[in-house]
Amino acid sequence: MTNRPPSESESSQRTALGFDEFIAILVAFATIAAILFWSLSRRDSSWNLNGLLSPSSTPSRSVQPNQVLPFPTPKVEPNAAPNNVLPSSPPEAVVEPNPPAFPTNSATSSGAVLPSTQVIPTQSPQPQTPLSFSAGLESSITSSALPLVTPTKQKSIIPPPIAFNDVPNNFWGKRFIDVLSSRGILMGFPDYSFRPNQPVNRAEFAAILQKAFEQEPSKTAIAFQDISAKFWATSAIDQAISTGFLKGYPKKTFKPQQNITRVQVLVALVSGLNLKTPTSQNQILSVYKDAKDIPTYATSKIAAATANGLVVNYPNPQILAPNKVATRAEVAAMIHQALVKRGKLEGISSQNIVRLSRVSPKLLPTRKQNLKGNLSRRGSFQQ
Repeated sequence: MTNRPPSESESSQRTALGFDEFIAILVAFATIAAILFWSLSRRDSSWNLNGLLSPSSTPSRSVQPNQVLPFPTPKVEPNAAPNNVLPSSPPEAVVEPNPPAFPTNSATSSGAVLPSTQVIPTQSPQPQTPLSFSAGLESSITSSALPLVTPTKQKSIIPPPIAFNDVPNNFWGKRFIDVLSSRGILMGFPDYSFRPNQPVNRAEFAAILQKAFEQEPSKTAIAFQDISAKFWATSAIDQAISTGFLKGYPKKTFKPQQNITRVQVLVALVSGLNLKTPTSQNQILSVYKDAKDIPTYATSKIAAATANGLVVNYPNPQILAPNKVATRAEVAAMIHQALVKRGKLEGISSQNIVRLSRVSPKLLPTRKQNLKGNLSRRGSFQQ
């Protein structure tokens, strides 16, 4: 009995069964591909496949758990990728060089996989400016520096007075000297002394006037024969002459080394400030017990100086001592009062300042009698 080959019907049946299985496999793969394409093409897809796609495309920038993540500023290209392009496209990824590192948050420390920083967002950029590290740092520095740059209270620009070693705290003219020395009007000597009782000559007084009163010259300066062009006080003398504070002597002399008297100081201040002469000169000058010693040419000027509070007498306010050589302390006090009159300084309280309200009680009846006599002559006074 011979063996026969298998029949063709059986072979055809096995071939038809294999073809059906192949068709079924193709249908299954097509279905899976359609599902994947549909899920990836959705705009608001909740599936996060960046963790699966990023390692394959950029294996060097994969995120590992418990790793410090950079926080660079995402740079948006002008030509944004369309929505149907995968968000992990390497050609358009932009990476900032050496980005600063920040501590990991709770999500990173727990091992969750975060999206790669190289991926350009699929959504179109919003109109708001994205928060960047540099902008936030700059704004924080600016805001923190404002209280340091802008002071809450304006500080005084006037320096403290010079602590002269020969002007004690109980010295009668210390407050006048302190005010002028702090403003650079009066200076001391190299040994930190002021020498308050030292006399003042005419050249030194002109220099003090130049620093105290910054006035525009109104008259032409005089070329004095006893003052050279290289003299240290030539400009100060010219300004004192042109502004009307000082005058020269006959034959075009100034006598710069001559000591200046108290009456000359007061006459110079009244002339330079252009103060008006009061009408009741004798009544005002009656304040001084030595009014008879006032030179005739200076009576009206001394009355004006007294009425405007320029006179400072020490130790007795009623003793003017007009012909006495003025000391540096006395000049400082009278210059201070002249600046108070000009509104440049604030007045200070001192018992040595002569005021009309401080008239001697012995002179009050005389003033009352004079007033009564004037009213009786007018016919308006009644007993």
